[in-house]
Amino acid sequence: MPSAEKPGFRFPSAFTILFALIILVAALTWIIPAGQYERVPSEALGRDVPVAGSFAPADPNPQGIFDVILAPIAGFYDPLEYTANAIDVSLFVLIIGGFIGVVTATGAIDAGIARAMLRLKGRENWMILILMALFALGGTTYGMAEETLAFYVLLIPVMIAAKYDALTAVAVILLGAGVGVLGSTVNAFSTVIASDAAGVSFADGLLLRLAILAVCWVVTVAFVMRYAARVRADPTKSLVHDRKAANEAHFLSATADQEQPEGAPFTGLHKVVLVLFGLTFGVMIWGVSIGGWWMAEMSGLFLAAAIVIGIIARLGEGKLVEAFVNGARDLLGVALIIGLARGIVVVMDAGMITDTILHAAETSVEGLSQTAFILVIYWIEVGLSFFVPSTSGLAVLSMPILAPVADFAGVKRELVVTAFATASGIVNLVTPTSAVVMGGLAIGRVPYERWLRFVWPLLLVLTVIVMAALALAVNFGGAP
Repeated sequence: MPSAEKPGFRFPSAFTILFALIILVAALTWIIPAGQYERVPSEALGRDVPVAGSFAPADPNPQGIFDVILAPIAGFYDPLEYTANAIDVSLFVLIIGGFIGVVTATGAIDAGIARAMLRLKGRENWMILILMALFALGGTTYGMAEETLAFYVLLIPVMIAAKYDALTAVAVILLGAGVGVLGSTVNAFSTVIASDAAGVSFADGLLLRLAILAVCWVVTVAFVMRYAARVRADPTKSLVHDRKAANEAHFLSATADQEQPEGAPFTGLHKVVLVLFGLTFGVMIWGVSIGGWWMAEMSGLFLAAAIVIGIIARLGEGKLVEAFVNGARDLLGVALIIGLARGIVVVMDAGMITDTILHAAETSVEGLSQTAFILVIYWIEVGLSFFVPSTSGLAVLSMPILAPVADFAGVKRELVVTAFATASGIVNLVTPTSAVVMGGLAIGRVPYERWLRFVWPLLLVLTVIVMAALALAVNFGGAP
């Protein structure tokens, strides 16, 4: 059934939003003076870091129309020093799509969903709590972010079959992992790098971050479960209700969308395929957290798993290739969005305004009281996070500059690290410059403005919690 489109203003697509931001940032390179910090190599961080107090004007390099047009292309392969090339992430997404396409072609996912819904009948809400706990654990320990893109195509059909909606599934993954990153305890890509750059141990401030994580996780889970229960009781309450029929047709087959009797076929082959399916994700998590894997290794894992599953299921060469290509094609739009989002950072760095913005932040906190200082630092990191969605990148960029300023304000440097981690975590739940946000929404077919409408009350509550925690910490033990 086609959805009825309301006349009048229609919110632009993610592609339009991101390209408009590229144009805006390019325009800013004509207005904001160019500048640059001196940088020195850091053995601990394995990259160059800016030197506090070394900012100096630089020759301007305003970005023109040609640069704007090339930005999405450069966004795929331009080697930013603090994060993986977007082409690596995009290829990972395409291979994930191919892997899911092959598994779907075996019929195991449909049969598994139908059996799971029978077993979970009346207890579906436990899925939300358990999954958000697991994603938060990944977020707080190793900064689970791009890896979550692999889980959307797995979880969305399950949530829809459980009579929730695609937005619920997106929220479970994006908010689950995101709140873990917000409360980064031992996250090597956030607090560990930031602490090293700030000159303190990552164990400093750990109890505060644990408290923030616990409170924010409880609030976030309650928020998602409340929305999910409301949608299940009345599907018209869904923020994507107009897409219900289209989403069911896209994510579910006719058999998976129906309640099947106990005797419905769930063969031994289906069980073997699903075991291999789950094992693949388990190996991915092990590889990232312990084995030092990144995009290339994860992509190779899913490619190999797709071939093995296709052979075991006896799909045949033709059907295996067709299923893989069709699955990759379903996620092509997501892969393009990732490069487009990266283009914003490329333009800002090429226009030499990134350090200028950071210098303005450095000078804006001079002479403030301790409480005002830490709260202003938090909001500075919020602003910087919009342009630099990479937590490790923002840590390397901002901590060597802002952490030493804390000494003059009489504030412990670990509080600056915590302000950075929480600010980056909150912004990366919504920023359109994040490939993780825009990619997840694209996979879930959730329009960006619907996500904002859904999540803004939660962002408000989380912001109040974090600011209160920082203010209390700086007044009760926050002085060096």
